[in-house]
Order: sequence, then structure tokens, then C-alpha cells
Amino acid sequence: MKDLKSRTISGGFARLTAQGATFFLRLGSLMVLARLLGPKDFGLVGMVTAFTGVLELCRDFGLSAATVQRETITDDQVSTLFWINMGFGVVLAGIMVALSPEIARFYHEPRLTAVTCVLALGLIFNAAGVQHAALLQREMRYTALAMISVGALFAGTLLAIGGAKAGYGYWSLVAMSVTVPFGNTLGFWLATRWIPGRPRRRSGIRSMVRFGGTLTATGLLVYLSNNMDKVLIGRYWGSAAIGLYGRAYQLINIPTSNLNSAAGEVAFSALSRLQNDRALRRSYFLKGFSLVLALTLPLTIGCELFARDFVRVLLGAKWMEAVPVLRWLAPTILVFAVANPLSWLLTSSGQVSRLMKMSMVIAPVLILGYAIGVPYGPIGVARAYSGVMILWLFPLMAWATNGTEISVLDVLKTVWPPLASSLFGGILAFGTASLLAVSFRPVARLSLECGVLFAVFSACLMVGDGQRALYLGLLRGMLESFKGKEKLPASV
Repeated sequence: MKDLKSRTISGGFARLTAQGATFFLRLGSLMVLARLLGPKDFGLVGMVTAFTGVLELCRDFGLSAATVQRETITDDQVSTLFWINMGFGVVLAGIMVALSPEIARFYHEPRLTAVTCVLALGLIFNAAGVQHAALLQREMRYTALAMISVGALFAGTLLAIGGAKAGYGYWSLVAMSVTVPFGNTLGFWLATRWIPGRPRRRSGIRSMVRFGGTLTATGLLVYLSNNMDKVLIGRYWGSAAIGLYGRAYQLINIPTSNLNSAAGEVAFSALSRLQNDRALRRSYFLKGFSLVLALTLPLTIGCELFARDFVRVLLGAKWMEAVPVLRWLAPTILVFAVANPLSWLLTSSGQVSRLMKMSMVIAPVLILGYAIGVPYGPIGVARAYSGVMILWLFPLMAWATNGTEISVLDVLKTVWPPLASSLFGGILAFGTASLLAVSFRPVARLSLECGVLFAVFSACLMVGDGQRALYLGLLRGMLESFKGKEKLPASV
């Protein structure tokens, strides 16, 4: 268990470091591209990716998670899963190409036919790297995963910025969308040096396919419920409207998705190895949950209170219509900070059917909310999204924790300290900026606002003995792993 703890802390440190780099890369590329391109350029690509994301979930079929979650796995099984993934990738790319004229007609935008066909390549590139990435995650080789993801994103970002400066418009965004999965897959193959063998008909993958299929169905429902807003806005309000809504959504999504990706991979691997030790699983989960909350809840308050400065600094003056959308979307950060860790808990213990049932309940409610909000434009849809997600939060906690090592009270006790600290820090930051920074330039004012918020937040968390011990312990473990004080085994 000490080895697992070491690898978990070391992996967490590597993934958080990588996701920090990824965050700044994505944020930097967004800042630059938002000034080189307009809302319609982003909107055109956003129209297609709302559809391609559905197929992207299908090409994996949940088999990467099945590879990681399984206690033992053979080379024949992984090889068979690889060819299943490749088959799905090729078929789905073909479906995407075939549907490209219909997608263009749906949005009344002829340019989307060619865009859709090119983006289909990303499905094949991703499919070729699914099992290689899963093997790296299973072996908890998070440093390799981190370097590959950052390198691929960096290459894609440079290509997009170069294309935008050269006048290629939305095609620079398309090029980035295809380059990143290609770079990731190339890196995964080089890092694992694993070459798949022939598929085997009786390799014992039936239970894994069932696990992956259930997880994929859940992912499709979640994706549909989280992206139908963009489809409706694009259909009824056009590319400029979805460009504005999409950039506000991206500002919300970049930090939360990066953090969930980093913490989720590590937590899923560690919790999957502790299925027979409920007490230790509970301890690992609550520590990871606390870390996620501490890193995301200040963002909720910051985006809510300082939305105008965030948009002005990060996107530029021509995007100011996105400010109210950002404010209305900000509460969803809190919801996903709670919901995502609970999904790790259920998935790592194989309870994917419960996740699917939960998704079957929330998906139609969210889509109904979007339908009610869409006549009022992007702001109306953002209001509906946040409203439904906030109302869903408490039923979600009760349903997800039922029969597990975690109780609703555990969740509330973990959420309250960082939430209260964020609120207090936000109030002081808002008051400070109102008194001292009225005439400041946006960059200086935002720096002051965020500086006060995070300083007060950190100080408040350190007041409580339990919170101080928790975060200092996590920091100490990361530093020890970074210095190599604990020898890590080659595999778990």
C-alpha cells in the first residue's frame, strides 16, 4: 500500500503539473486566437464539434477505462480491444463523412461539409492510441502521459496560431483539432513500445466490453445533455451566437476539464486497486475530493464576480457580449467539482450501471431546460443550464453515495470549508477592487481581484486544523515523491 500511495502522490504531482502547463497553453492559445479570429470562425468549428464529440465517445466504447479498471489483463485481451477500437474509429469516421452534407444543411452553412470531413480524421487518430494510453495509465506512468499531452497540444497550438496569422481563418482551428490527437497517439506508441497482436475471438473480453458499453452509453447521455445547448444555439441563433456562448463555456471548461483529467486519471487508477479495502478507499477519495474542491471553488466565485474583467483580459473587447453568459455558467463549476469525483468512486468499483441510470434522469431534464431557454438566446440557455444543474446537485449526492464508503454528510463536510473560504475571499476581493481599483486597467484590476481572492481563500483554509493538516500532508507527499525519497516500483 505504501507503494500505491507513493505512485498515487507522484502521479498526482506529474498530472497536476502537466495539466497546469496544459491550462496555460489552452488559455494562451484562446487569448491569441480570440484576437486573430472572430466569433463566426469559432462558431463554425463549434457547430461540427458538437456532433463529432458524440462519435468521439463511441470510438473508445469505454474500453480504455475497462483496461485500467481490470485487476489483471492479458496481452491478447489488450490486442483484441485495440482492434475493436480501431474498427469503431474507422466506421465512425465514415459515418461522419457521410453525414457531412446533412450537418451543413441542418445549420444552413455549406462550408461545414469540408470541415466535417477533415475533422473525421481525428476519430481514427484517437482510436489508434486508446489502448496505448490506457496501458500507460494502468502502469501509472503519469509523467509520460503528461509530457505527451503537453507536447501534442503545444504543436497544435503553434499550428493554429500560425494558420490564423496567415489568414486561414477557421481552418486553423480545424488543423489544431486534428493535429492534437495525431500527436497524442504518436507519443503513446513511442512511450509504450507495445505493438498489438492479432485479435482473438475467445480472449475473455466479454465482461470488459459490457463494462465499456455501459460506460459509453452513460458518456453519450452526459455528452448529449451537456452539448445540446450548443446545437440549439447554433441552429436557431447562428455561428456568431454559438461563438460567443462557446468562448464563455470554454473559459469555464478549461480549468475544470484540465483538473478533472489530471485528478480523475490518478484517482481512478488508485481507487480501482483498493476495491477490497473500503476504509482506505474512503481516505483516498476524500483527500482527492478535497484537493479538487480547493482548486475549483475559487474559480466559481471569481468567474461570477469578475466576469467582465476575465472576458476583457482573456478574450478582448470584441467579446464583451459573452460576459453575462459567463456569469450564468459560473455556478456549474461548483456542480462539476462535486459530480466528477463521485463518478470516479462509482466507476472504479464497477458501478457503471448506476451512473447510466443517473444520466438517464438528468439528460432529458437538461434538454428540456435548453428548449425553454433557447428563445432567449445564449443568455437564456446559460440560465437554464445552471438552474437545472444546481437543482440536480443534492439528488446527485444522495444517489451516488448510497451504499458506498462515502455519505452525503462526508460530501457536505468536505465541500463546506473551501466553499465558505471562497465566498469570504470573493467578498473581500470585490470590496477591495471597488474601493481601490476603479480606475485600474483591466489586467491590473483582475490581478488585484484574483490575488486578494486566492490569498484570503488560502489563509482561511489554513485556519482549520484538519484542513491545514490535509493540504500540508499532500504537499509534503508531493515534495517527497518529487525528490525521489520513496522508490517507486515499475508497475502495480
